[in-house]
Amino acid sequence: VQLQASGGGSVQAGDSLSLSCAASELKSRFVAWFRQAPGKEREFVAALEWKTRYTYYGDSVKGRFTISRALAENTVYLQMNRLKPEDAAVYYCAGSGTGMIVSSIRFPRHYLYWGQGTLVTVSS
Repeated sequence: VQLQASGGGSVQAGDSLSLSCAASELKSRFVAWFRQAPGKEREFVAALEWKTRYTYYGDSVKGRFTISRALAENTVYLQMNRLKPEDAAVYYCAGSGTGMIVSSIRFPRHYLYWGQGTLVTVSS
């Protein structure tokens, strides 16, 4: 399974940006977005259960970010609105195994597949 993240860029605070994660094939129960800023740990952003489309969000992005999928294209999107300087990071998409449980979705170590990351910078 290969994941290809794209869509990063440089924006100003308050702007919107949309990220994409295209999968070569998708056998994951969950597909998620994480982010990592310099000197910080990888942080859970959002996750989507592929079959049910149930979504989960980190507290810092709830109400501003939306995760969604395009079934036929094996692609997951992250729509980011009202961006803040603290949202600046490298964003990674990740895929779980088929048996991952909901309580694990916020922890990077439980994901099997990772994209290469896409950089988002937000200026104030």
